[in-house]
Amino acid sequence: MSYKKAKNLLPSELVELIQKYVDGEYIYIPRKEDNKKNWGSSTATRRELELRNSSIYFDYLSGIDIATLGVKYYLSSKSIQRIVLNEKRKR
Repeated sequence: MSYKKAKNLLPSELVELIQKYVDGEYIYIPRKEDNKKNWGSSTATRRELELRNSSIYFDYLSGIDIATLGVKYYLSSKSIQRIVLNEKRKR
């Protein structure tokens, strides 16, 4: 998310009205409900996590224990257990 200058986007009357409530403060203006994006839709993060989780599951199925997977993927044993359970449910 990047910041935009209100005086470059909004009419001066509207900027003055907003300044009555938040003079010099940062405010967040949420997207309209029908313009919202799903998490990870604008980056590759979601896909990367899916690939990582699949790799963890297949490593687990090949006999690598939870503790070793935690070290390999830099995650806690609890996180590895959760990922394995979720992947098992998917399949």
